[in-house]
Amino acid sequence: MLEKTFYKTLFGHSFNIPVKVNYWDGTSAVYGDGEPEVTITLKEAIPMKEILNNASLALGEGYMDGKIEITGGPYSIQKLLTAAYENADSFMRNSKYIRFLPKQSHNEKHSKEDVQSHYDVGNDFYQLWLDSTMTYSCAYFQTPEDTLEQAQMNKVRHIINKLDPQAGRTLLDIGCGWGTLMLTAAEEYGLKVTGITLSQEQYNYVTKQIADRGLEDVADVQLVDYRELKHEPFDYVTSVGMFEHVGQENLELYFKTVAKYLKDDGVALIHGITRQQGGATNAWLTKYIFPGGYVPGLVENTQHIIDAGLQIDDIEPLRRHYQHTLEIWDKNFNEHRDEIAKLQDERFIRMWDVYLQAAAASFESGNIDVIQFLISKGASGKYLPMTRDYIYEKEIK
Repeated sequence: MLEKTFYKTLFGHSFNIPVKVNYWDGTSAVYGDGEPEVTITLKEAIPMKEILNNASLALGEGYMDGKIEITGGPYSIQKLLTAAYENADSFMRNSKYIRFLPKQSHNEKHSKEDVQSHYDVGNDFYQLWLDSTMTYSCAYFQTPEDTLEQAQMNKVRHIINKLDPQAGRTLLDIGCGWGTLMLTAAEEYGLKVTGITLSQEQYNYVTKQIADRGLEDVADVQLVDYRELKHEPFDYVTSVGMFEHVGQENLELYFKTVAKYLKDDGVALIHGITRQQGGATNAWLTKYIFPGGYVPGLVENTQHIIDAGLQIDDIEPLRRHYQHTLEIWDKNFNEHRDEIAKLQDERFIRMWDVYLQAAAASFESGNIDVIQFLISKGASGKYLPMTRDYIYEKEIK
């Protein structure tokens, strides 16, 4: 009885939409006014102690293990979690249910292990639900009609255009992923490019792409930690979805490393996930999806940029773009569930489904954001045009 009372309190104060809960003993309850938009079915009780210790971890694992079902049409998990994020009293916002993890080590060995645990799941897995560019970061939708592939190429060109690049100059892409940005910079903008990654799968893929496209004279990729690259400074640096992985204790070093790799008056575009409310970790996400991950606060990042001797030239938020990107990824993921099931077990599939929808909910609610920082080394934007017009004049449709 005490456990049932606890759950009624937990769910009754967590959502700003009507929700139906089916309990393990056959009883049910509706919380909120109106027809329920989402139904939660508890096949067994998750111990109160586990939820009070860390709600996101306990409930996330409960879903992965099939103890919890969430129904209500497409994106029902996203809808439910968005409603929880938007309610200050919910288990996603109430400090009673939130526990932050202690700092984790981010030396070269641990960083490589963390990256490979996520990105080396296999290229065949990612190819099933990403678009053909194999771009695994926030897309940029210039029009509502843009396909995911078009939006990813929009994003790549939007980033490169912000640099105001001049053909023949050099670019370093820190955390190059499967290489779309660096290879586009070489082929379309005439830049000499270097990409670095800690993922063996990504390294193999980009190496093959360079050879297949005949770019050996202007492009190379290295399997190396961002702190260990031996190279002369570059005219431009890009880094997409990278600083979330370096750890809170290494953010200062990360931005100082960007500065080290830039020539005087060089320009960098740093794109990544932030929180406007301040930095944080999520226990479930850190344990199962991004080991060692840390989402820094906006002020935290800007201070590190300034402390690294860099100048901020422009800041652009793309939160809603990432929400839409994740919704498309989750749709693609579920459309290929049968194929994924040949590669991974059901627990893994449920884990990724809840990850993609939970991330979309986090962006939709404003819990997290994604920001592009345009920064320069030296007098702010000395060689950049004085208005933003140059960025959009170069957009290729």
